Amino acid sequence: HRWGLLDEVRASGAPPITSAAFQYPDEQTVVEIKPSGGIDALYAPRRTVLDRILVDAAREAGAEVEFGVMVDDLTRNASGVVNGITGRDVHGGGFSLRTPLVIGADGIRSTVALAAGAPMTREARAGGAIIYGYFRGVETSGYEWVYAPRMSAGVIPTNDGEVCVFVSGSRATVYDQLHAGVDARFHSLLAQASRSLAARVASGEMAGRFRGFAGVRGYYRKPWGDGWALVGDAGYFRDPITTHGISDAFRDAELLARAVSGQSTMAEYERIRDDVSRELFETTEAIASYDWSMDELRRHLRNVSRAMRRELDLMTGWEPSKAA
Repeated sequence: HRWGLLDEVRASGAPPITSAAFQYPDEQTVVEIKPSGGIDALYAPRRTVLDRILVDAAREAGAEVEFGVMVDDLTRNASGVVNGITGRDVHGGGFSLRTPLVIGADGIRSTVALAAGAPMTREARAGGAIIYGYFRGVETSGYEWVYAPRMSAGVIPTNDGEVCVFVSGSRATVYDQLHAGVDARFHSLLAQASRSLAARVASGEMAGRFRGFAGVRGYYRKPWGDGWALVGDAGYFRDPITTHGISDAFRDAELLARAVSGQSTMAEYERIRDDVSRELFETTEAIASYDWSMDELRRHLRNVSRAMRRELDLMTGWEPSKAA
């Protein structure tokens, strides 16, 4: 919405979500999504859809986009300041580029972060594991979150009438009995979380294959230095159980754009990122431990909601970035 791209997300067929159901062993609570900041619904487009929208918008804004290239290392001037990259193209040929700023948006195992020597400034103590897949023909009226002792599951409506269904827990829980196959383990865990949801999913049709995430503990990395910066998972990562990672990446991308364009500084980028994400990081860590009672979990989820509201209030107060 802030970047003028929400209409394209809507046009992609990503359904508007106006409610979220929270199912516990003893009750179910349905929360209606309240309009805020000019938005009256939430959306969860597939990455194949969202990434294309973002790349097309970047091109229209003047960016040159190249696919099929791999960055191998950073280059530095005589003073040790990063001034470019070396890499390989799709044919294996080497190349180098010079630039006053290299931005690593290259994920958890960031090559840029490693080459820059970006230190880890904080690391979570817990991280869970997830198995997820996409299904057709599974009826749902919105987001669904299911919680059971030491595990959770969820349903997220997305493009083409499909829903993403996941099960999650500690690594030991998710990977126990995995020798029987990912398919069998997924359905077994889903039935443990909610027999009614498992029955609905079983009546649907699998689209594609199951995917797993073995779990990585959340962290903060120093997100900038002389000639380099990090954004997205390269600089900050939380366990995906609170399903907020893309929003984190968008927030930090805009914070960094403001610093690059001179509306703030790199130090401010780091300070604001750390300040606004701290409560969400800590609460996500507590949930990802899967070591909670249902009363404790409810308190954690209220904290998540408060932290997201704080983040939204911050972002809606920003003037649009002037970065080209």
